[in-house]
Amino acid sequence: MAVLETIHTLKDSFIDTSTVIALTVFFTLLCLCIIIGHLLEEHRWANESITALLLGLIAGVVVLLVTQFESSQILVFNEDLFFLYLLPPIIFNAGFQVKKKQFFKNFTTILLFGIVGTVISFCLISLGAFLLFSRFGFTTLTIQDYLAIGAILSATDSVCTLQVLSQDDTPFLYSVVFGEGVVNDATSIVLFNAVQSLDVKDVSGLTALNLLGTFLYLFSTSTLLGIAAGLLSAYIIKTLYFGRHSTDREVALMMLMAYLSYMLAELLGLSGILTVFFCGIVMSHYTWHNVTESSRITTKHAFATMSFIAETFIFLYVGMDAMDIDKWKASNASPGTSVGVSSMLFALVLIGRAAFVFPIANISNCCRNRENTKIEFRQQFIMWWAGLMRGAVTIALSYNQFADATTSSTQDNALMITSTIIVVLFSTVVFGSITKPLIEAVLLRHAKPNHNISDATDIPSLEDLRLLFIETGDPSEEGNGQSSRKRTGLRFLTSSTVHHLWRKFDDKFMRPVFGGRGFVPFVPSSPSGAIDGAPNRPFDAAPSHPFDGAIEEEQTT
Repeated sequence: MAVLETIHTLKDSFIDTSTVIALTVFFTLLCLCIIIGHLLEEHRWANESITALLLGLIAGVVVLLVTQFESSQILVFNEDLFFLYLLPPIIFNAGFQVKKKQFFKNFTTILLFGIVGTVISFCLISLGAFLLFSRFGFTTLTIQDYLAIGAILSATDSVCTLQVLSQDDTPFLYSVVFGEGVVNDATSIVLFNAVQSLDVKDVSGLTALNLLGTFLYLFSTSTLLGIAAGLLSAYIIKTLYFGRHSTDREVALMMLMAYLSYMLAELLGLSGILTVFFCGIVMSHYTWHNVTESSRITTKHAFATMSFIAETFIFLYVGMDAMDIDKWKASNASPGTSVGVSSMLFALVLIGRAAFVFPIANISNCCRNRENTKIEFRQQFIMWWAGLMRGAVTIALSYNQFADATTSSTQDNALMITSTIIVVLFSTVVFGSITKPLIEAVLLRHAKPNHNISDATDIPSLEDLRLLFIETGDPSEEGNGQSSRKRTGLRFLTSSTVHHLWRKFDDKFMRPVFGGRGFVPFVPSSPSGAIDGAPNRPFDAAPSHPFDGAIEEEQTT
């Protein structure tokens, strides 16, 4: 009896009741989100991110009623939980599932939007906040706070982008807007960290150069670390071939090495977002093809499931955090003041994004010789619109800057946090719900149907793919088939040069070492020396897998 009492006492001391309650609430809400999301699958105005956000708000109100409007730890946003546990599987799966052809074809445009555009937005939002906030009585905010506001509100919500854009219906927009979002998040965090260490009393021309050098260093080293982690996993699995004993080991190794790349990047002060994203791309190109058939199916769905749960959890988390009563009490602001500050912040977001989307898109068009490859105004508008959503990265950076700040008043800090939350809620619900119908109205209704093209990978070069959602058709081209074919052949020779050189390098140097598409693992116990049931094909032959997806999309010679 005494032993049972001791065990019961130890159990009570090791298990926190509030943690159990919080997890129970979140798991219940996750189940509800999945069920409601399934019921709303065909609804054009709703998606699971908005559903989760609204459920989080409702759950927050219920918690407040149960606790009689007292603070609850369930409603407190935790930065470590977001950055260390929720964000990595989302970004990794995005890299793992991304269509690599489309992504790297638009890589220059993505870098222009993600780096140059973010810097432009950062400067305009910081300057606008500095000039306008004095009208609302913000007298305690410092120059560093205004610069931090620019970095915070420049961070787009790449998670919500996954929900509202389709990689199949709008491949160009998806690759550019989501790719920009990944680079944008990394750039915003780099700018934010630079602001934290900036000495505003000693700012010179060298400060901008140092900032540029720091960003280039972080971008290159983070990317190289992700590539190295992906190649290392491919080499280990190809060499040791865990599948001959246990498929569980190779699946576990892929998951752990992907997460390890993120943690190493954070440990070294690099960008974990960029690292795990490029690790996912490399793993899908090499590692995924080195594992057994059952492991390919398992990893494909396991990564997607973990990403889906993390995405839903984040929006639930943001919705419930908005109901944390303490920060609303601490702001001590009237509803009019809160709405006014939030409206001003969101207006700066609108202006800051428009200031770089349209100019950079038109500059990019000047470098494109063919009319059907230029970014039309309809596309530019959608790119501007889809990038207006702000999410958990914005909230996390806002908490980091204003939750424990000592240089400004507690009231101003709390008002900045609550205003940021209002911007996130408004942009996610309003713009997230309208984006899909807007794309259908602005782009897809103007599409020229083409039943002969089923996928971007079915043609020699993506340069030859006339994106269905931007073509309006040109009758004059119908009678000029011969010249059109000549132009197509010339475009193919030009656009496929880099691709052809990469394939030669990949086939000659990379695949023999790291495996990849067409790799047949050697199993000594097998009579043929290869995995049982694997087709006997040359190394460069394409495998026949029963399922499709972005992972299957490889470049073909």
